[in-house]
Amino acid sequence: MVFNSYTFIVFFIIMLILHNMPFPWKVKKINLLLASYIFYAAWNPPFILLLWLSTVVDYFVGRALYNQENKHKRKLLLVISLIGNLGMLCFFKYGGFILENFTHLVNAMGANYHPAKPNIILPAGISFYTFTTLCYTIDMYKRKSKPVKSMLDFSLFVTFFPHLVAGPIVRPPQLVPQFETPHKATQQQLLEGLFLLSLGLFMKVVLADSMLSGSANAVFNSMDKLAPLDAWTGVLAFSGQIFFDFAGYTTCAIGVASCLGFVLPQNFLYPYAAIGFSDFWRRWHITLSAWLRDYLYIPLGGNQKGKIRTYINLMITMLLGGLWHGANWTFVVWGGLHGFYLWVEKFFKDLTGKRTPVVATATGNEPMVENIAPAAISRTKKTVKNFFLAILTFFLVNVTWVFFRSATFTKAWQLLKSMFGQVHDGTVLLKTLSIIKVMVIITLMVIFHWLMRNTKVLAVAYKMPWWLVGLIWTVLLLLLIWSQESSSSFIYFQF
Repeated sequence: MVFNSYTFIVFFIIMLILHNMPFPWKVKKINLLLASYIFYAAWNPPFILLLWLSTVVDYFVGRALYNQENKHKRKLLLVISLIGNLGMLCFFKYGGFILENFTHLVNAMGANYHPAKPNIILPAGISFYTFTTLCYTIDMYKRKSKPVKSMLDFSLFVTFFPHLVAGPIVRPPQLVPQFETPHKATQQQLLEGLFLLSLGLFMKVVLADSMLSGSANAVFNSMDKLAPLDAWTGVLAFSGQIFFDFAGYTTCAIGVASCLGFVLPQNFLYPYAAIGFSDFWRRWHITLSAWLRDYLYIPLGGNQKGKIRTYINLMITMLLGGLWHGANWTFVVWGGLHGFYLWVEKFFKDLTGKRTPVVATATGNEPMVENIAPAAISRTKKTVKNFFLAILTFFLVNVTWVFFRSATFTKAWQLLKSMFGQVHDGTVLLKTLSIIKVMVIITLMVIFHWLMRNTKVLAVAYKMPWWLVGLIWTVLLLLLIWSQESSSSFIYFQF
């Protein structure tokens, strides 16, 4: 079931009615749990068993990890949890990938090995709920928090339908306490939730699907060598499509949870206004970035074991982060490029980090007005500098999207050559109207990100007159109704 479907609208209305009925809190939680399983079963019902098995095993292993005093037994329990979770993830998501690369390796050594291709169906959202349960068992091992008291609460934490399939990746302290006491949306939460749901659907249906996906798909699916303008248009269209698609999903998820009285963590904060790549990863897929930092980068040693080790830890984290997105070497290269960008950024920060900025101050004998103009000029220069750094970051991010979206290295390399003018007499693929549409949307998106980089949409909405918010909301809904042609899945469902 997807948020952008009429089936979900009916499902959601029923859930709102049931959640606001005068039932005991335990009954409401059971309703939410059953609804979450129904929501997940809409893709492939048998995979409910996989989700249920992961939930049960990690609930009991987590409690045992917290209560067990014997160090060897605790490590054994942690290994069991890691093997169970990562084993399922590796089999379903990377089984075919591992077999394919093993086959290439064996044949390169002279053997004639051609096994049958495995027919493995990837369960929706397995990467997301695997990371959700993993962080629980690891936290129990480190005793960072107490075990969840109720199996019902833990099951609901793992399967809560707004975040189940594509995040945000939640941690027990962020959600479990909300299930321990009765929660029902206030009028303000309901209105905020419905507005965010409308905004998220607008981002997905109108911008990602109707406006940008056509140009992106045409360029990335083309077998021809393209003209530079067409190549750049397709890549820029995809950069907008993946943002509006994924940020649209998490905006919907946060909105749906708010309508039920729950709070989910933010997952995007206008990433295309990022000034550098450390800033980018504080704004893009925030919950995954934080997960990789806390459960991979820091355990590897973080930046506490010298500069060389810090660079190695950064690259390992980004390579595995790339592989998390998909079973293809192109995703690994995508992660590697981000790791390289972070290397370069850290190198220059280390190079200039010891310099102490000189700050002009006024003495008691000098009129303060004399320092206002220089200070204003300095702020203006800094703003302009940061804006151009943000544009450079956006440019480099688009280069990485080529590998993220391309199915093969051949296609990625061909597209990069087209983008940088290394192809003569390239095919003109896109219509002028399509190019103008993409360029206008992407330009407005970047400007909007820059203007909103230090605030949030609800904060801005509360500063507006009520009638203006109502007008904007009405326009969003009208465009949604006008654009709703299909109920295509969100891009991150495949991850």
